[in-house]
Parts: sequence; C-alpha cells; structure tokens
Amino acid sequence: MENRLAEFRKKRSLSQDRLAEMLGVSRQTIISIEKNRYSPSLPLAFQLARLFEVTIEDLFIYTDEEEQD
Repeated sequence: MENRLAEFRKKRSLSQDRLAEMLGVSRQTIISIEKNRYSPSLPLAFQLARLFEVTIEDLFIYTDEEEQD
C-alpha cells in the first residue's frame, strides 16, 4: 500500500516530529509510514485522514499485488 502522507504533511508545513506529537506516535512511525515500510492501524489511518481533512482513500492508495504483475 502506498500513501501520500509526506505530501499532505508538507502542505500543512508540519514536521515529522510535530505530526508524530499530534498523533501520539513516534517520529519513527511517521517515517516508516511515509517510506511505505509500515501500514498504520485502522484507527491511526482514520486519525490521519481526519487531521488532513481527506478520505482514507485520498491518503492511502491500495494496490492489489496481483495487479502489479
């Protein structure tokens, strides 16, 4: 699953540290999500979508692995 977290974060002029603080997670969590190394829990995905006032689908792009072949 890919995401547009870095794009939305930068539009709001938020640092990774500040975003992590606002969500109650570590900066490393934000870095890992942005680099597509970690998919957030559903509650965290909802928190992010609400924070940026977008839908989860706008923020996270699901790709079926079979489609990539």
